[in-house]
Amino acid sequence: MVKQIVRDVFFLGQSSEPATKADIQVGKDLQDTLQANRERCVGMAANMIGVKKNIIIVNMGFIDVVMFNPVIASKRDMYETEEGCLSLEGVRKTTRYQEIEVEYYDFNWKKQRQKLSGWTAQICQHEIDHLSGKII
Repeated sequence: MVKQIVRDVFFLGQSSEPATKADIQVGKDLQDTLQANRERCVGMAANMIGVKKNIIIVNMGFIDVVMFNPVIASKRDMYETEEGCLSLEGVRKTTRYQEIEVEYYDFNWKKQRQKLSGWTAQICQHEIDHLSGKII
């Protein structure tokens, strides 16, 4: 189901809680909501649709990957960049890593580990920041 985008900075500034198998529908709602905002968005965190759970979705080119309880396991090559966010106006400076390795659970609750680099790594880091209440 397509959900409304939360723009309340107080809500977005709160940390999310671990996701469970009972939260699978939130992942599906993120898929629908990202699809509906495709022209202006490449990733989302569950708190952006009003759910304080550790769930994100990242566009990886041809597919969108939903990650439950994502954790950055390793990171390399820090750089500075500017980002925008669907929940905020304008762009802001931030620091990201060129290469990351992320661990997460998929829709089947199977643990995954994936290496990401460049733009995809940047999106993933942005969305994981949302989970801890960090807004660019």
